Amino acid sequence: MMVAQGLEQRSVGQAIWRGTLCKCPHCGQGKMFRAYLKVVDHCDACGEQLNLHRADDMPPYIAITIVGHILILIMMHMEMVWHVSPVTYLYTMVPLAVIMPLAMLPSIKGAIVGMQWANRMHGFDPANRD
Repeated sequence: MMVAQGLEQRSVGQAIWRGTLCKCPHCGQGKMFRAYLKVVDHCDACGEQLNLHRADDMPPYIAITIVGHILILIMMHMEMVWHVSPVTYLYTMVPLAVIMPLAMLPSIKGAIVGMQWANRMHGFDPANRD
């Protein structure tokens, strides 16, 4: 990985993990979000600017993919073991299909922001700031 001269190396794995925990990818102390999915402008612990991300639609795509795979596996298991009524799927899977992605989104978005920060993508690269 090439790093511009004068810029410190950033650990991608550590930044993604800190983002998954909804913490600042730089220090791991400050909160990443001021609201459900609204990224803070600056970390309250270290002052790192975090609102430069371009996560866009990637977090929902990842959440939908994960939840879809989990629900399909559950439905296949239920069908093979219990032979349940289709109405059972309606009562169980629809609420899960709504709740699970909503619960995952902050951590997934945090991981995406952490990855972008560590790789100096978009506005996180001082040489390419708008």
